[in-house]
Amino acid sequence: MFKKFSTEDVSAQNQVKASVQRRIRQSIAEEYPGLEPVLDDLLPKKAPLIVTKCQNHLNLVVVNNVPLFFNIRDGPYMPTLRLLHQYPNIMKKLQVDRGAIKFVLAGANIMCPGLTSPGGALDDEVEADTPVAIMAEGKQHALAIGFTKMSAKEIRATNKGIGVDNMHYLNDGLWKMERLD
Repeated sequence: MFKKFSTEDVSAQNQVKASVQRRIRQSIAEEYPGLEPVLDDLLPKKAPLIVTKCQNHLNLVVVNNVPLFFNIRDGPYMPTLRLLHQYPNIMKKLQVDRGAIKFVLAGANIMCPGLTSPGGALDDEVEADTPVAIMAEGKQHALAIGFTKMSAKEIRATNKGIGVDNMHYLNDGLWKMERLD
């Protein structure tokens, strides 16, 4: 998704009205209840909230020139990895084994065997079409953010094909874009 992402991919930046800002805050609060105590610090009511429209129907939520969340079409908002590293427990987690790490960091989707092998870990509460943090075996921080294609139980039962779409990973274009000026 963000493999070759840069400021040239930004087509428009709009400061949103208060009503749109409330709706974005509400949907983020519903999706990530763990962020509720710090939501006022992340998305202050008085600071201008800017929605940046990019190619491929991608929207970035930007506060003080820092991208915090993104979504595709009108899907769920997903935090950027920088935000996820600050607040690591806001998303459900899946863990890949050591063999999958280099492929995930190159932008590959997460295959079912990488999640079901001995080094991998699945949270059985994860449903299909859910944003998840992709953790690595033996590492503390998330290495990617993905969107599940099937539930954890289906991943365990099938053990073939793509289990999670890789949306955003370490050292991709969005990671390198610390500020959006």
